Amino acid sequence: MLIEEMDVFKLAHELTLEVYTKTAGFPDSEKYGLVSQMRRAASSICMNLAEGAHRFGTNEYRHFIGISRGSCGEIKYQLRLAYDLAYLVETDCRELTERYERVSKMLTKLHSSLK
Repeated sequence: MLIEEMDVFKLAHELTLEVYTKTAGFPDSEKYGLVSQMRRAASSICMNLAEGAHRFGTNEYRHFIGISRGSCGEIKYQLRLAYDLAYLVETDCRELTERYERVSKMLTKLHSSLK
């Protein structure tokens, strides 16, 4: 199965698009700070899944899944920070955080399935 057809990839990609949309309204002073960091962390999940899936070995693939999962943790903190700075409303922060937690769990299952 192609990585792009997997539910975890589809959800992570959808969330990346949402992060881009939500951060577009952040203050200009955050353009090279939090906005850039959040966009990189969000897009890193799919990028690392794609790179790992195109490697030759299962161990390499698992390594890149781990990096993707780390990016989930990173974006979850960044969402909290954005909320605390009043850049995101509570409902957006909670919804996105819950969905990233789902991605994280899916990545854990994918990682375990490759043992």
